[in-house]
Amino acid sequence: MLVLLAFIIVFHITSAALLFISTIDNAWWVGDTFSMDIWKECNYTQVTNCTDIGNDNASFQAIQTVQATMILATILCCIGFFVFVLQLFRLKQGERFVFTAIVQLLACLCVMIGASVYTALHKEFHAQQPQIVQDGSYGYSFILAWIAFAFTFISSIMYLILRKRK
Repeated sequence: MLVLLAFIIVFHITSAALLFISTIDNAWWVGDTFSMDIWKECNYTQVTNCTDIGNDNASFQAIQTVQATMILATILCCIGFFVFVLQLFRLKQGERFVFTAIVQLLACLCVMIGASVYTALHKEFHAQQPQIVQDGSYGYSFILAWIAFAFTFISSIMYLILRKRK
């Protein structure tokens, strides 16, 4: 049982780390001389020039949706971990971690919404950018967001199934 508990804790911490990295790092859309994320755009020519994604962009509200859902997913994942630790010591044996599962499922939903909106927004948003930006590809932060979606979903299922045993 301790091995299973250790695996679940490591899995949950990994999910939170993936969410932090994908939300913070500047690699949602990358090319040879630039990188973009949900916060800023950086051009790597002779001098690195980073600018915030401003509200002058027509797709700014959709980008704000992605920002909000990714932040909310990260917060919910961290809250889910603390709730799990509290429930670990408070629940009677044989009870399930239902509240932790619900919080993780909400985090999973937020990641899915954020990454889906970014995917749908991608063509419209990048069509307004110069040709060099249009020729980019999805970066590792975008891929980590989808992996975090899978991890949070799996951990929510694990918490729903998990029962406290001796």
